[in-house]
Amino acid sequence: METTQQAEQQRSARQRRRQLLEAADRVVLRDGPQASMNAIAAEAGITKPILYRHFGDKGGLYRALAKRHTDALLDALRTALDAPAERRRRVEATLDTYLAAIEARPQVYRFLMHPAEDNQLPEQGFDVGRHSAPLLRRLGEELAKVIEERVDLGPDSGQLSRVWGHGIVGMMHGAGDWWLGERPCSREQLVRSLADLLWGRLASVDDREGGPGF
Repeated sequence: METTQQAEQQRSARQRRRQLLEAADRVVLRDGPQASMNAIAAEAGITKPILYRHFGDKGGLYRALAKRHTDALLDALRTALDAPAERRRRVEATLDTYLAAIEARPQVYRFLMHPAEDNQLPEQGFDVGRHSAPLLRRLGEELAKVIEERVDLGPDSGQLSRVWGHGIVGMMHGAGDWWLGERPCSREQLVRSLADLLWGRLASVDDREGGPGF
């Protein structure tokens, strides 16, 4: 009986946590980097101490939201990489998937990657600037794993895969951030230009023997 009650309590806690994250998402979509714990608690219909009880502090809530959105983005990127198409098309599809994601939900992107404006007091907004680097590192490491399992980069494959993974993520982030702010060209034009930049070595490297291919 005790085990059943504990399992039910755990399920209830997971469900409540998911509901709170969904409330936080709604506030982030509205307020972007200025999203606050007060606003999220109000959206969820609870008090701020209850929100702290679930996530510890603002940083804990930010990390939970970052994981939620990063997991979804990684799933979408893997789907693009696994699509039945020739390599150049999959490179372009992967770049486009990232850019489409930040274009579709710019407030979420700004919340994850940009701190609140200078005139925002610390208790009003999230100090997210210090959290964005770990998020980008995670994306870089995940992409490195994908590269290493798919292409043969020779005896230093592990190290080179990490160089490529972090380099590609840095390129996508830097170019995407600039593009989202200024919109100097279409998304399609940016995708083609970035794919051209990447294509040199990717065009000639062999698939890893026994791997899923790239």
